[in-house]
Amino acid sequence: MTRTIVIGAGPTGLAVAACLKDAGVTPIILERADSIGASWRGHYDCLRLHTVRGRSGLPGMPFPATASRYPDRAEVITYLEDYARAKGLAPKLGCEVTGARHDGAIWRVSHTGGEEEAEALVVCTGLNGTPRLPDWAGAFDGPVLHSSDYRNPAAFAGQRVLVVGFGNSGGDISLDLARAGVTVALSVRGPVQILPKEILGQPITSFGTLSKVLGPRMADRLTAPVLRMYVGRPGDYGLTPYAKGPATMVAEDGRIPLIDVGTLGAIRDGLIATRPGVAAVEGREVCFSDGTVAEFDAVIAATGYAVDLRPILGDTCAALDHLGRPKVSGVPTSVPGLYFCSFRATADGQLRTSGLEAQAIAADVAQRVPA
Repeated sequence: MTRTIVIGAGPTGLAVAACLKDAGVTPIILERADSIGASWRGHYDCLRLHTVRGRSGLPGMPFPATASRYPDRAEVITYLEDYARAKGLAPKLGCEVTGARHDGAIWRVSHTGGEEEAEALVVCTGLNGTPRLPDWAGAFDGPVLHSSDYRNPAAFAGQRVLVVGFGNSGGDISLDLARAGVTVALSVRGPVQILPKEILGQPITSFGTLSKVLGPRMADRLTAPVLRMYVGRPGDYGLTPYAKGPATMVAEDGRIPLIDVGTLGAIRDGLIATRPGVAAVEGREVCFSDGTVAEFDAVIAATGYAVDLRPILGDTCAALDHLGRPKVSGVPTSVPGLYFCSFRATADGQLRTSGLEAQAIAADVAQRVPA
């Protein structure tokens, strides 16, 4: 096996390509955007990694010591550019993949620039697939945008903004707006789990080892008193607690807790109002599930993404579930020569997970090289 097609030139695709190259396999990287790290270039300005730089580097190249403890968006983009250059990676940019089929021992991948052939295919398009907007009853008479379209508070000065969703994007964006003096409310539909960014000076993501060693449920029991000391209880902020601890929530439900970077303090200080889930909208009015109604000028939906790879791999691909999502990530699939990288939610940090899965995939591809 001498060639492998890698779809995506974000952190995951670059990590996979670098590991393949180190293993003696030639990567062919296809990227639909006109630059590497396109998703990072499109994220909101205030975004920072929730993992420290020492746990965020891709295989074979750490973040520079000059980077922030928690690298920001611009630092991540610069790092990805430097990584591609240092590893000698040359993605084919502006090549959107339109289809991939397994033809005997060969993968044939069609894209807007032509077609590629290789013995293996690694899909690295990640969890941020198609932005998912809520389907509320009624029509809102104002801008409704997905969190992927939010950049900074400038466009919302003097407005009343509703942010929908209590994930990390929703927490970051509502805090960004509040710090700029925007009147902001955060709609929280269901129960939540909250983690501090650090405990005793150690990043919360470093505690994932405890879950691996003891199991998620035991780790949750041991850490519960410490977490209450640092962030209190969700009820303290008018929120409903998740039935499971944070480690169990990730392991069993694939959901990531909110890592608090100041959102809870802003809620406590009255800078961010909390509201229940949205029931309906009409004009500028939003009706919430508890029957209350409030007026807003804009809505930002931090409601996640839908992943569906059937348009590329076909409706009958055995490696996908009924919704078109990969059944496994970071390991060989049931389809010969097909791999997916970084398609599982993790509290350890997505870049770290991408690197670990990339190494495992490259090792498996390399050992299949004909003698």
